[in-house]
Amino acid sequence: MFDAFGVSIYHCAVMLARLPEYIEPLHLADKRGALKGQIPLKDLNRLADLLVDDTGSVAIELFFQREGRLATIEGRLEAVLQLKCQSCLAALPWPVNSEVKLGIVTSIAQADKLPEIYEPLMLEGETMPLKELVEDELLLALPAFPKHDYACFKPIGFVEDAAANKAKLIGDDEPSPRENPFSILANLKNTGDL
Repeated sequence: MFDAFGVSIYHCAVMLARLPEYIEPLHLADKRGALKGQIPLKDLNRLADLLVDDTGSVAIELFFQREGRLATIEGRLEAVLQLKCQSCLAALPWPVNSEVKLGIVTSIAQADKLPEIYEPLMLEGETMPLKELVEDELLLALPAFPKHDYACFKPIGFVEDAAANKAKLIGDDEPSPRENPFSILANLKNTGDL
């Protein structure tokens, strides 16, 4: 299928030096459009708050099409996110290579009828921020509790040898007997001052 200028609509791609801030998903689906490019991580405010370092970008490749009456978005997001390890609180590089499969819907009834392979994308108007779509997909790809694959947390002063740990805690001398905190009450009872 060709438009009035002889350009194939089937392969219509939006290849911009800068991705658009707002997109019209249904219009792009009608034109079988594609978006390819990068968005800086620092521009994704909700995601940036969860990162140790928000430098870098997310590479996006999204294809819009219609399957009958259903408008869909399929593609891929790739990024390396610097998360905070929940054990040691140090930076944890987290590669994301997320597949996107969205069905564009305008009501809950349409969302309920989506094929299982698609997640619903609720569209409330004709346009939406591209960053919002990308950010939502990245947030879904994050682990609940990011941790290094190795034992990264060791308490301060931790020594591998259990005997050395015990000696360090109690010292080389025998521990002095602790005074009973209730001995004062016992003395008062014996003297009749209680």
